[in-house]
Amino acid sequence: MTREFSAGNYRFIPSVFQYSAGACADPGYEIERVRFDRWLPLAEGFVQAARFIRDAGRPLTAFCACELRSPAAFTEEGFRNFNLHYVKTLSEWGIFDGTTNSVARSNVCPEIDPPSEPSFYAFSFTRPSRSTTPTFVIAGGAEAREGAGSYVERTVRYRDLSPDAIKEKVRFTTSQMENRMAAFGYGWKDATGVQAYSIRDFHHALADELVRRGALRSGLTWHFARPPVVDLEYEMDCRRVVREVVI
Repeated sequence: MTREFSAGNYRFIPSVFQYSAGACADPGYEIERVRFDRWLPLAEGFVQAARFIRDAGRPLTAFCACELRSPAAFTEEGFRNFNLHYVKTLSEWGIFDGTTNSVARSNVCPEIDPPSEPSFYAFSFTRPSRSTTPTFVIAGGAEAREGAGSYVERTVRYRDLSPDAIKEKVRFTTSQMENRMAAFGYGWKDATGVQAYSIRDFHHALADELVRRGALRSGLTWHFARPPVVDLEYEMDCRRVVREVVI
């Protein structure tokens, strides 16, 4: 089920308070992805994103997705505290209403040379378009089932790093991406970019769990990074955009 966020000209998949599971531009609009040439601390990244969006003639409510980098994986409590801080800006922008968050997000932790504080890697926003090509951004998802309970309870093959467990984690996460795209009526054939985040060797899962399912028709960008919560091992996100810039 998706929900409309008319102030931003996109619909989204409701999820948890800190992010949505994905965003898809309304007809007459497209999603543009903007990547920073260097990581920017969270506050500065928000400032630069706001400037770029306004310069494009768009309201701040057009902000629909972001990609973050953090110094290290959080504990569950630490992750919640970070998210409570993160959503304050979205509240000021008229996006987060205290309960529902329409902005899709990934937040991962580079294993080598990480930032000293949570930082921006990229963001996406909607803008008017004459194109009929659909555009969407699917939020990062790892091998944790959605719903109530701790990450220990919800994580697929918790703390199991065997090749078979890694393959199952990849399979679960790939299915999660498929389910989220399907909520918008799309699939792997529509994706123009796929990213994976892990420090584990998942090469043995590529053929069966990614290539044969059509996930890698546009290739794969692998970031040597951990998911944002301790003991998660594999994360993915994907998107369909026709316009990407680096600033």
